[in-house]
Amino acid sequence: MRKFIVSEFYSLDGVIQAPGGIDEDTDGDFKLGAWTIPYWHDDIGYHFMEVVKGCDAFLLGRKTWETHGRAFNNLPAGDPFGDVMNNMQKYVVSTTLKSSELWRNSKIIKNNLVDEVTKMKKSSGKNIYLDGSSVLAHALFENNLVDEVTVLVYPIVLGEGKRLFPSGYHANLKFQENKVFPSGVVLLRYSLN
Repeated sequence: MRKFIVSEFYSLDGVIQAPGGIDEDTDGDFKLGAWTIPYWHDDIGYHFMEVVKGCDAFLLGRKTWETHGRAFNNLPAGDPFGDVMNNMQKYVVSTTLKSSELWRNSKIIKNNLVDEVTKMKKSSGKNIYLDGSSVLAHALFENNLVDEVTVLVYPIVLGEGKRLFPSGYHANLKFQENKVFPSGVVLLRYSLN
């Protein structure tokens, strides 16, 4: 069975909102976007590339899918990061999208999220990866569909913003891996099932 992996940039106080851009996600009047940028190190990118080698699909919420699509779809062939992002199969969960043309290799999931993800996990292939997508992540955690969670903990406290885990969610996790990057970011990886 394929594993479903949730991986997030995570502030020390558990915020995942708008890690990469000032205007990435301003819901709730969030003004602290781009908080990961001062802590970037190429080893973080290398880690991502290693993880996605074991995946053949991204599952994303609409906002994250649109942000990623605008950032990556127009990168030229031969860009190592762009090639990985663009060639991977993408599933975007949305009841409002009419077209998936914004980002190549994308399919829309409009209904029956739990059934669709369950079918994906039972199908043959590599693992399935989710980043960002807080609303979608909450639904997946609440329906026990997540097998592994990785957080890249940044040495910053934001005090507000969207959280990875839904309110009231409880789970016992099993430690798998940790790693400290030169910029002070700490990777923590746990299994849930």
